[in-house]
Amino acid sequence: MGKLLMIQPEDEVRIENLKEKLGVRTKVDVVRAGLRLLEDETQRRDRISRWMRIAGLVSAHSAQVNSEFQRHSRLKRPS
Repeated sequence: MGKLLMIQPEDEVRIENLKEKLGVRTKVDVVRAGLRLLEDETQRRDRISRWMRIAGLVSAHSAQVNSEFQRHSRLKRPS
């Protein structure tokens, strides 16, 4: 058997409203949907944090490579 949760009356109303809007059968399904959303948001934030860290690590090298390409750009050559 699962563990019992103490739900405040105002939360009970919110859960019931979400249950109807989501078209789910039980209150547990509402809680599971909320947990899934929180997990997805947490993973998204972690992914963005990793991207930012990696972008910071490679930005100096990336700028160097861009400057090397710009020296040989056909756009800057006179016709």
